Amino acid sequence: MEIVYVYVKKRSEFGRQCNFSDRPVEINVDIHPDPSQATNFIERNPIDTGIQCASDMSEHEVNTERFEMENEGVNHLEGGWPKDVNPLEMEQTIRFRKKVEKDENYINTIMQLGSLMEHCIKQNNAIDIYEEYFEDEETADIADEPPSAKTITVFRDPNVIKRTATHLSWHPDASKKLAVAYSSLEFQRSSKEMSYDSYIWDLESPNRPEQLLRPSSPLVSLEYNPKDSHVLVGGCYNGQIAYWDTRKGGQQVELSTVEFSHRDPVYGVIWLQSKQGTDCFSASTDGQVLWWDIRKTGNDVRLFVAKAEYARHTQGALPGSLLGSTLPTKFMVGTEQGMVITCNRKAKTPAEKIVGTYSGHHGPIYALARNPFFPKNFLTVGDWTARIWSEDSKESSIMWTKYHMAYLTDGCWSTVRPGVFFTAKMDGTLDVWDFLFKQNDPSLSVKVCDEPLFSLRLQDNGRFIGCGSKLGTVTLLEVSSGLCTLQRNEKNLARAMFERETKREKILEARHREMRLKERTKAEGKEEEVK
Repeated sequence: MEIVYVYVKKRSEFGRQCNFSDRPVEINVDIHPDPSQATNFIERNPIDTGIQCASDMSEHEVNTERFEMENEGVNHLEGGWPKDVNPLEMEQTIRFRKKVEKDENYINTIMQLGSLMEHCIKQNNAIDIYEEYFEDEETADIADEPPSAKTITVFRDPNVIKRTATHLSWHPDASKKLAVAYSSLEFQRSSKEMSYDSYIWDLESPNRPEQLLRPSSPLVSLEYNPKDSHVLVGGCYNGQIAYWDTRKGGQQVELSTVEFSHRDPVYGVIWLQSKQGTDCFSASTDGQVLWWDIRKTGNDVRLFVAKAEYARHTQGALPGSLLGSTLPTKFMVGTEQGMVITCNRKAKTPAEKIVGTYSGHHGPIYALARNPFFPKNFLTVGDWTARIWSEDSKESSIMWTKYHMAYLTDGCWSTVRPGVFFTAKMDGTLDVWDFLFKQNDPSLSVKVCDEPLFSLRLQDNGRFIGCGSKLGTVTLLEVSSGLCTLQRNEKNLARAMFERETKREKILEARHREMRLKERTKAEGKEEEVK
C-alpha cells in the first residue's frame, strides 16, 4: 500500500515576484576620465560605419555529377550442343543429329510441335498482320503553321586546331548516329599538329564522340554502307580509299595502295547498289572515277571512265558530286568546270562510257543529287545558284534559284517531299526551298552559325538535318512538321510541275536551234555571194 501526500502551494508563493515602481535616480559607481589613458588609443577620423538591417545572404551552386553512357554489345554464338560436341565440326554435329533423331521422345516432340506450327502458319496465311489499311491516304491534314527549324544539338571538333567538317553520313538503320569526316582543304596550310581523326557521334551524347576513326590521311568523304551498318568507306586527302568495320575498332581495316589510288583528294565516294553490298565508286579532281570492291581493296580496281576520254570533256570530278544511286547502270559526275557528265558503267568502249553532258554552272559543282521520287530529275549546286535538271533536256536546266550574294556550298533533296530541297551557303545560312509553294525566295532561311557552312545531310525521315561548318562544328536542326510531311496530292503536283518545265525548255531549245540554223544558212549564203 502506497501512502501518497500531495503538497499544494499557491503560484504567488513560488519565488519572489518582480514589483516595479518609480523611484529617484541614484549613482552606484562614478568613474572619472583619466587623460593619461588617451595615449593608448588612436583616434579615428572620420568615423563612418554602415549598418544594414537585413540579414546577410550567400549564394551557392551545386552541379550534379554527369552521367556517362557506354555502349556494350553481346555476341550470341550457336549453343545448345553438349560439351563433347564441337558445333564447328560438321561430322560431329551430323552424328549427334542422327543419334537424337532415333530417339522416341524426339519423334513425339516433333509431332506435337508440328501441329502447333501448322496452326500458326494457317493463321498467318489467313490474316496478314502487316497489312496497310490506309495506303491510299498518303497524308493527314497539317495545320497551317509557318515553316521553322530549331537547333537540337551541336557537335564540336574536340581538337585544338579546328578542321572543316567536309562530309556527313547518317547511320542507315536507326539514324541515331552521325559519321563526320574532318579535314583541312586549304592547300599546304595544315599544320603538323593537326589531327587526322574523324568521328562517329551519338545524338544522345554530344559532349564526346562515340567512336574514333583513325585514317592514314585526313578524310574528305565518308559513307556508311546501307547494307551493313558496321562498315564505312572513306576517301582520303592523299587520294587513297580506306574502309572501317566499327566492330573491329577505330583502325582502318584495309587501305588501297598508292599506285592504284587517286592523285588528288577523294571528294566523292558512294556505295553501289549490288547484291553483295561491297562495291563502291570514288571520284576525285584528278579526272578519274574508280570502282572498288572492299573485299579486294589492294588490287581490284576498275577504272570506269578512261582518263584520256574523260579529259577531253573536263579536267576532273568534284567535291561530293558523285552519284550512283537510283539507276543501276548509270551514274553522274559533277566537274570543276560546272558540267555534269552522265556515265554508263556497263559500257565497254571509252566512247560509250560518257552518255551525255549538262552544262549551266559558272563554277565547280559542289552537290549533285537525284530526286528520290522522280529519278529523271536531279539537283545541282554550284556558283551562286541551285538548279533542277531533267535528263530529257540537256541544253539547260528546267528550274533554278535566284543568284545569291553568298556562294553555295552544298545541297540535298528532302526524302519525304518531292518539291522540297535544302541548300547551304558561305555566310552560314541554311535555305529551305519549297518549289510548289514559292520559287523566287526560300520558304525558310536559318542562320546556323557565323562561319561558312560546308556540308549538309538530311536524315531518312526528313525531320533532322546536319550542317557541317568550316570550323568543324556540326549543328543538328529539326524542321517543322510541315516541311517533313507529304502534303495531299503533292506527288502529282510535283510531277506536273517538272513535266511542264521540261516541256517548256524543250520548246525553247527547238526555237534556239531553229534560230541558229537560220543564222548559219544566212552566213553561208553571204559567203557564196562574196565568192
